[in-house]
Amino acid sequence: MRMPQFGLGTFRLKDQQVIDSVVTGVEVGYRHIDTAQIYGNEAEVGQAIAESSVPREQIYVTTKIWIENLQRDALRASLETSLQKLRTDKVDLTLIHWPSPKQAVPLPEYMEALVAVREAGLTREIGVSNFPIALLKQAIDVVGAEAIATNQVEVHPFLQNRKLAAFMREQGIHLTAYMPLAYGKVMDDILLKRIAADHQASPAQVALAWLMQQGYAVIPSSTKRANLEANLAAARLTLTPAEMDAIATLDRGERLANPDSLNPGWD
Repeated sequence: MRMPQFGLGTFRLKDQQVIDSVVTGVEVGYRHIDTAQIYGNEAEVGQAIAESSVPREQIYVTTKIWIENLQRDALRASLETSLQKLRTDKVDLTLIHWPSPKQAVPLPEYMEALVAVREAGLTREIGVSNFPIALLKQAIDVVGAEAIATNQVEVHPFLQNRKLAAFMREQGIHLTAYMPLAYGKVMDDILLKRIAADHQASPAQVALAWLMQQGYAVIPSSTKRANLEANLAAARLTLTPAEMDAIATLDRGERLANPDSLNPGWD
């Protein structure tokens, strides 16, 4: 099972809210659920998947290793705990959530540990998140580009990460865009609203379609059935080359996920 291009993000969703979001998401057609150890909702995501009418093997599940668990032994133990919470014997994709701040844990150590948990059958695929070019090059030197299923990074019309995206394309590494709607800011952009009107769509659908037409995976989150359905419908929207180029002019380097303590040295 390859990673579906359209996924459901669960960042900031807790308790019954995340259960309802995942259950509804699966009902309306989502087959890729993205969570993380630090989100504190793996158990609820696991419950929602278990309670859905869709078999676990038809749902692609991603989780991420938090920075406190990057040491070789801790990484495996933490993933085993995640699997218990998610009620599964393996996940489909395990990512390093952020590079170790100030290289407190050497990159080769946690990348090799990530390969080890894949070889042990705890995850089908491995990858990284929030890796700039310099650290992605180091990861490639350790495990090879072919081993890295994706690099999950913030990308939306206002932060297009072109230099990193171009490097990843050269290396054959897939890009997964998180915060694809820029915390809802896309809804207020004049250009996106105009393009949306031309397609009888929403600015959110336009932003998602723009990302997917570049080959990126997207993982927007929502708690409302109408929004979950509308986001998913963006996969059926096709933008013209002129519209794609126009949206490209919106880049202003507006990074929304940028905690000082985790800054990996952005490109």
